Amino acid sequence: MGFQLALAWTLLIGPWMPRGAPNPISWEVQRFDGWYNNLVEHRWGSKGYQLQRLVPATYADGVYQPLGEPFLPNARDLSNTAMRGPAGQASLKNRTVLGVFFGYHVLSDLVSVERPGCPAEFLNIRIPRGDPVFDRDHLGDVVLPFQRSRWDPKTGQSPSNPRDLTNEVTGWLDGSAIYGSSPSWSDALRSFSGGQLASGPDPAFPRAAQDPLLMWSAPDPATGLRGPRGLYAFGAERGNREPFLQALGLLWFRYHNLCAQRLAREHPRWGDEELFQHARKRVIATYQNIALYEWLPSFLQKTPPEYTGYRPFLDPSISPEFLVASEQFFSTMVPPGIYMRNASCHFQRVIDQNLNVSRALRVCNSYWSREHPNLQRAEDVDALLLGMASQIAEREDHVVVEDVRDFWPGPLKFSRTDHLASCLQRGRDMGLPSYTKARAALGLPPITRWQDINSALSQSDGTVLQATAALYHQDLSRLELLPGGLLESHGDPGPLFSTIVLDQFVRLRDGDRYWFENTRNGLFSEEEIAKIRNTSLRDVLVAVTNVEASALQPNVFFWHEGDPCPQPRQLSTEGLPACVPPIMRDYFKGSGFGFGVTIGTLFCFPLVSLLVAWIVARLRRRNFKRLQGQDCQSIKSENFVEGVEVLEWQGHKEPCRPVLVHLQPGQIRVMDGRLSVLRTVQLRPPQQVNLILSSNRGRRTLLLKIPKEYDLVLLFNLEEERQALLENLRAALKEGGLRFQEWELREQDLMRAAVTRARRSHLLETFFRHLFSQVLDIDQADAGTLPLDSSQKVREALTCELSRAEFAESLGLKSQDMFVESMFSLADKDGNGYLSFREFLDILVVFMKGSPEEKSRLMFRMYDFDGNGLISKDEFIRMLRSFIEISNNCLPKAQLAEVVESMFRESGFQDKEELTWEDFHFMLRDHDSELRFTQLCVKGVEVPEVIKDLCRRASYISQEQLCPSPRVSARCPHSDVEVELTPQRLHPMDTDPSQEIRRRFGKKVTLFQPGLFTEAHREKFQRSLSHQTVQQFKRFIENYRRHIACVAVFYTIATALFLERAYYYAFASPPSGIAQTTFVGIILSRGTAASISFMFSYILLTMCRNLITFLRETFLNRYVPFDAAVDFHRLIASTAIVLTVLHSAGHVVNVYLFSISPLSVLSCLFPGLFHDDGSEFPQKYYWWFFRTVPGLTGVLMLLVLAVMYVFASHHFRRHSFRGFWLTHHLYILLYILLIIHGSFGLIQLPRFHLFFLVPALIYGGDKLVSLSRKKVEISVVKAELLPSGVTHLQFQRPQGFEYKSGQWVRIACLALGTTEYHPFTLTSAPHEDTLSLHIRAAGPWTTRLREIYSPLKDGCARYPKLYLDGPFGEGHQEWHKFEVSVLVGGGIGVTPFASILKDLVFKSSVSYQLFCKKIYFIWVTRTQRQFEWLADIIREVEENDCQDLVSVHIYITQLAEKFDLRTTMLVQKIGVFSCGPPGMTKNVEKACQLINRQDRTHFSHHYENF
Repeated sequence: MGFQLALAWTLLIGPWMPRGAPNPISWEVQRFDGWYNNLVEHRWGSKGYQLQRLVPATYADGVYQPLGEPFLPNARDLSNTAMRGPAGQASLKNRTVLGVFFGYHVLSDLVSVERPGCPAEFLNIRIPRGDPVFDRDHLGDVVLPFQRSRWDPKTGQSPSNPRDLTNEVTGWLDGSAIYGSSPSWSDALRSFSGGQLASGPDPAFPRAAQDPLLMWSAPDPATGLRGPRGLYAFGAERGNREPFLQALGLLWFRYHNLCAQRLAREHPRWGDEELFQHARKRVIATYQNIALYEWLPSFLQKTPPEYTGYRPFLDPSISPEFLVASEQFFSTMVPPGIYMRNASCHFQRVIDQNLNVSRALRVCNSYWSREHPNLQRAEDVDALLLGMASQIAEREDHVVVEDVRDFWPGPLKFSRTDHLASCLQRGRDMGLPSYTKARAALGLPPITRWQDINSALSQSDGTVLQATAALYHQDLSRLELLPGGLLESHGDPGPLFSTIVLDQFVRLRDGDRYWFENTRNGLFSEEEIAKIRNTSLRDVLVAVTNVEASALQPNVFFWHEGDPCPQPRQLSTEGLPACVPPIMRDYFKGSGFGFGVTIGTLFCFPLVSLLVAWIVARLRRRNFKRLQGQDCQSIKSENFVEGVEVLEWQGHKEPCRPVLVHLQPGQIRVMDGRLSVLRTVQLRPPQQVNLILSSNRGRRTLLLKIPKEYDLVLLFNLEEERQALLENLRAALKEGGLRFQEWELREQDLMRAAVTRARRSHLLETFFRHLFSQVLDIDQADAGTLPLDSSQKVREALTCELSRAEFAESLGLKSQDMFVESMFSLADKDGNGYLSFREFLDILVVFMKGSPEEKSRLMFRMYDFDGNGLISKDEFIRMLRSFIEISNNCLPKAQLAEVVESMFRESGFQDKEELTWEDFHFMLRDHDSELRFTQLCVKGVEVPEVIKDLCRRASYISQEQLCPSPRVSARCPHSDVEVELTPQRLHPMDTDPSQEIRRRFGKKVTLFQPGLFTEAHREKFQRSLSHQTVQQFKRFIENYRRHIACVAVFYTIATALFLERAYYYAFASPPSGIAQTTFVGIILSRGTAASISFMFSYILLTMCRNLITFLRETFLNRYVPFDAAVDFHRLIASTAIVLTVLHSAGHVVNVYLFSISPLSVLSCLFPGLFHDDGSEFPQKYYWWFFRTVPGLTGVLMLLVLAVMYVFASHHFRRHSFRGFWLTHHLYILLYILLIIHGSFGLIQLPRFHLFFLVPALIYGGDKLVSLSRKKVEISVVKAELLPSGVTHLQFQRPQGFEYKSGQWVRIACLALGTTEYHPFTLTSAPHEDTLSLHIRAAGPWTTRLREIYSPLKDGCARYPKLYLDGPFGEGHQEWHKFEVSVLVGGGIGVTPFASILKDLVFKSSVSYQLFCKKIYFIWVTRTQRQFEWLADIIREVEENDCQDLVSVHIYITQLAEKFDLRTTMLVQKIGVFSCGPPGMTKNVEKACQLINRQDRTHFSHHYENF
């Protein structure tokens, strides 16, 4: 970088410099990253270069697996045994603390291997039970984490290439601890002004640590403070580890700026780069001189050999043995506290973090301290440096003080760790040789006995060597390099450490091309070299601190007797603040509640969407009802102007409803808000009415108790309102001549005494049970009396009387029907307006047990309105009209008169105007058998099983009776049993309609003869359940083989993708540690992600309607069920949402584990997202959810999917199609989020595009085809409003619009919006010039459409235009490919068959060769009213069907929903016989079971499978 800047300076500034001016930078500037120092081996000493071993590696497997227990002792046990000892023992050579931390500073300049490797590998330290520091509770389960260091990935492949660690800094004495080990790091430190390093607000301190300079910022183990605040920007990543190392960094920072200022004064024309590079060159040279010629001799007590010049073939790389030897020897000399003094030798008191005063800074409480109260000013730093220069270090032996050994800053969740145990694990991680092997490899004399390691130690404290030997099982060959080197040290480093350290520094000096003494590199002249050699650390301190030279000893690395400012005494732990004990950090602390709320919120997305959809559906339903209400005629309410608004109480378990009470002469009407009559209470004398008033709770309740009626309980807002109605009621009762009584009760007693509608229904139920039990001679138990019915309740039920409304309701009729009036008047013998038990019984006996003569006489009396014993033609017409009325049909008066004349004529009574009973009975002579079994059935009464089999309801009448078709028949929808009806029934169920009227009254027809029925017995043909299951399975495979094959292929691909990703991340992925961190989460999330990507991509193909319409005409339709595209779309969507939930669950697991994983692990998993800066604390859960692109897009996708899936459900799609339409267009947003979500792969490279690209292009092309045509405005040429809410639209056929019968289109009405399209089947035939649709008003859109296309009042006005999209194919269009086709339609679902029928007849009429020879058209509809709009189409088809191709069958399901209102035939059982494949018989069986649950008639199914 420096060379590039110099070159740029020369090119840009050179032409303007005075000619002949010398270049300020005349040497080759040394690179910051250590590269190209050696011109042959460019990487030697560079950042990231591997450590070079002095001795071959020793791994358990010879490659990378470290040795451990039980071959080697527990690291903590060894630390406690060999390194524990008292503090306060002074250095034997009077080395100062400044020398110790200068050594640490030099070590940080040369080597750094603390950064954890990736993937994260752990070599944890098991703590013995009862450890006094780490296991005070004697749990025995404490494990100190230790993460293995970063290694060169090119190593660790074989025993010949074992694992080697990499050096994270340059391996040169090049001041990288001052200037950084990369150009970018150096640039972050520079101010680019005057050649100085950047300073903060105080010029004596560098700027604070900040991005992009990622200083190591481990948490303060004493206070828990973390983050970069309070840390300074140094060249050494860990330069802020303790204030003492920090002070040396500040020393060199200030020294550089001092040199730059001097150079600026001497060379005012130099720019920033010249000043910086000259100052850097001078500082590095001074630093090299002090380190090698002043500090190293004080450390080793040896002088390095004379410098003989640069040796280019000497490898200067740092060895792992040097790292361990130097670092561990430094640790033995660290004292428990550090003095501070001023220039006048005053040792000052210090204030700790808790504002306690002590004589020195406690080392264990100073690690990674931020904004230390004693180090706020430059003078404080000076005092610390001076204090370290005067303080004697700890003794050079095997003992390490507790501040380093027990209270070193801990990794991961532990605030403290054992530094010596960690160093032992580091040595094992690096594969260091044993102590004896290292000595032999370095040429040192062999050691054969434990006491020979250190004879002085053996004599003074032999127990240490004995205890250490016991840990190694007395095997000296197992003794590791680190403890062996420490044990042999006494006063000076032992022979092993001294040899290793000296060898390293000599190689560093002689192999460095930029060494300051190398005269061939052009850095310095001989005079400058001599001047540098005469510069000591004392000179630097004097220059920086501005103290007098007399305040410091000549060699600041020693303090001898007579030197200035002796320390007060050798520091020990006594009188110093206690070390803050270790704690366990909880990464998830304070996040549990928020995490739970977040997950709960995500799970609430569907619930919230469900609530919104419910609200939308309710609003749409309300609007729909309002639209329907606008179509209905308003109720005339001029007679009810004076109504009173109150609440009606319906019972304890029923809600109160608002009603309007109107008093009229002889009656009280109760109406709802729309003025629909809910109830009419008749007031007839000599009734006695009881008025019961509430006496408490505001006196707002009124109970109106009327005999033979259920009570009316009214709740008023105010007592005054009740009083006003009461006065009007009294007046009305007096005027009508009714007696009444009044009294008061408490409100709760009043409501308890009230006979509610539910209670009245219970009484009527008991009434009917006993009624039928007497008629049919059934035992009391068989009558079904409830066990709780007491005899008193039974008597109460039998004494009650039915009103006309209750009588009509029991028959399923309306009280105003003529049939009800006639029968009620006949049965009400006493004329009191009510039917007693006996009166009802008398008429029921006639219907149930009477002879045909008795029944016909009863009917004769019913319709002899004037009571003269004769039935006139008018009365006969009224009788027929009553039958027509209650069958929900209408017949013109003229046609009805024609029918009566025909009946009279065929019976020979054409000359009579009145009939006697004998004549009337004669007319029914051909229906004697029907009369014999004609009975009456009661609606809504739970009668015994024997009675359930006695009731059958059936009725049918239509206008087709007068214009019949020879092939149209009406059948009972639930069986093939033909049912002949009585004369009261106008339509025999299986007769030819063209002969219906004539057969009823003229010719003899085959009658239904009752017989004995038995239950179905299948023993003869019985097959095992397993055999039936196999047969059903075979039939299912045969019918759906194409569907099964496609689904199997699709799900095989999806499953394979899931398994491939799961296997990859579980076993085959590059080592990143992700599987070890979150095994289940990563497998679940990655596997489902692959399947979801595939499904959400290829689900687009199921929406390519134009493509599907085209492909279904090709040979592919034989193998792919294109008609099931919508079902397949739903299947894929359902599977995808399940996988999405699993995917989200996997990520929830991942987020939780990532939230409790240390930063060192996360930086391995997500190297592009995290940088391990030592802070350990991971990001919180909300960061993953809401501050990452995948997390935020994932949350948004869950919200979008929740909305789309809820609104796409069948219920909400039916109630709010527009809501479904709008929310389903969120798929555009969904796919945008999917693309973004899949493009920011945190763990793997994006793969979503591999699945998405092809389907997206196909879908885009399909949409372009639709867009090219669906924005063409189509004119509507004809609009009709047909019965049953059907709207018929006929519109222009666009040019080139080709379609097939049975296909469908999507339309949008411009008057209702241009974006909302609805699908409808075409009812026009392909040969017609126009297109037509029949649309039933089933929702708000279709209802508004019906309003818009109402008949135009202005003949000049035009209908609103349409947008048309289509046609689209479906299975109906293949009707012509089968020789026989059966068309089954339900309700409005008959529309595609209208087109098919017309197409068929047209093609047959023009002699078109058709493969289809016969079509059976079966239409199941609820009521014949829905048949009206299709009648013309069917009639047209029949008129043109000359070849008898079409057979039409219509099933009216309303026959099973209402009682026959003219009397019904009493059929106990109906036999249903079927033979065929299991699928067919199973459906018939299900239908029979369903009818048996819903109807009174029992359908007994006899079947056999083939």
